Amino acid sequence: MRYFKIVAILCFFLANQATAQEKLTKEERLGEWFNDAKLGIFMHWGYYGVNGIGESWSMYHKQITYDDYMAQGKKFTAKNYDPEAWAKLFKKIGARYAVLTTKHHDGVALWDTKVSKLNVVDKTPAKRDLVAPLVDALRKEDLKVGLYYSLIDWSHPDYDVVFPRPDTRKNYPQKNQNQLSPWQRFLRFNHGQMKELHDQYHPDLWWFDGDWEQSSEAWQAESTKDTLLKWNPNIIVNSRLKTYGDYSTPEQGVPVVRPDGSWEFCMTMNDNWGNFPSDTNYKPVSQIIRTFVEVIASGGNLLLNIGPKPDGTIGDKEMERLEALGEWVNKHESAVFGTKAGLPYGHFYGPTLLSKDETKIYLALFDTPNNYISLKGIQNKVKSIKVVGNGQELSFERNGGAAWNNIPGILRIEVPKTENLDANVTILEVELEDPLKLYRGHGQAVELN
Repeated sequence: MRYFKIVAILCFFLANQATAQEKLTKEERLGEWFNDAKLGIFMHWGYYGVNGIGESWSMYHKQITYDDYMAQGKKFTAKNYDPEAWAKLFKKIGARYAVLTTKHHDGVALWDTKVSKLNVVDKTPAKRDLVAPLVDALRKEDLKVGLYYSLIDWSHPDYDVVFPRPDTRKNYPQKNQNQLSPWQRFLRFNHGQMKELHDQYHPDLWWFDGDWEQSSEAWQAESTKDTLLKWNPNIIVNSRLKTYGDYSTPEQGVPVVRPDGSWEFCMTMNDNWGNFPSDTNYKPVSQIIRTFVEVIASGGNLLLNIGPKPDGTIGDKEMERLEALGEWVNKHESAVFGTKAGLPYGHFYGPTLLSKDETKIYLALFDTPNNYISLKGIQNKVKSIKVVGNGQELSFERNGGAAWNNIPGILRIEVPKTENLDANVTILEVELEDPLKLYRGHGQAVELN
């Protein structure tokens, strides 16, 4: 009898725990890791890298026929694919998560999906699941796993497209589905693939794409989100599930005004997402590092893209930039991690960050300053100012202000020695005696929180 009581109590406890998990708010789920991640790596890997053409969109824009596009699969070998090396690289450069395109709009799955024969196991020389080993490698490096999944599938026979496409039913088994409408069959297919990805890989983040082609009602976006949360109460979903995402996902153009809430900026290193050898318009290292600083200073994460080659190697230009970004991140780790969005506009001419306890301000210098560095509106006493990464102590003094009316004047900071200025972005750490109080005008001190 006592045994049954213990079992009953245990079951009650577990049920209540599950209920509590299901009630996690969006802020709680994002706060678990995403809001502190700062850097993620995006991987666009697929057939399109064989010819070096636009991923899926080259079909859409009729730059290549459907058959010729799919013929690229014959050279998608993944023969030099080393997921452990990828994961170790991402960890080394300071990334906290990675997102892989498990299926782009072309419908080609990088795993052994059972609801479509259009996958790398059945159709390419790779002949194996390419998602599983990367997921395992990322988890060994304690990196969070994001899976990109296109809601649209331009190969599915029940999904309408604007370009010529042959009969593709042979790649999509639909036994015992005649009683369903075409759209119902497509939704069942999508759900089936998402369930496979969840059951096999248990992602920490779903990165959807393609939601613009249908309405929220058509996608059944609300019930999809409910299902994802039922599968994993801690799951995080990007903004491309109509209005049911957890954070915003601008791409390619850094927001000028700081976005509200949690957000992530995804960006390519050149002008294309996939492997595109003819595209040599690579962003210089300095631009990538400056972009990273701008993004984290506004409270976001940078999701920096790479386009691996069909054999699974990462190109030299991309490796060069990843390594350089990693060097900068590791040098300035104290200012990158454990920090949050910085000062409101007007206090400093450049991006800033704050330590979470608001006793340290980090100032980003994009260019070599002249005469002195100016910081405005800081009510607190300053303990020290130093250059992050080499420790040079900088002298400082206040000028102006009116203490009798809580007006702090301008803090003038010494310019660092030339040899202590970073080649890309220099960071100064301003340590305060107590949590930050700002002067915003009219003699008022303002606490940010």
